[in-house]
Amino acid sequence: MSLYDYEISIELSKNDPPFASLIMSAMRRADDNNLEMLQGCWPEIWEELKARYYLPGGILPDNT
Repeated sequence: MSLYDYEISIELSKNDPPFASLIMSAMRRADDNNLEMLQGCWPEIWEELKARYYLPGGILPDNT
């Protein structure tokens, strides 16, 4: 990790995003090894990300 990474983490925290959205974002950007680790730690977040990925606006049928 670098000072830049640390400073970006401060900026991200200022907006107080939900934890799940940070994990989803990390999953979108992860390489294969890190994605596998994230999927193992948060399988329910991975399943939701997969379910929403190809839907218009990410809207699931039960979001209406």
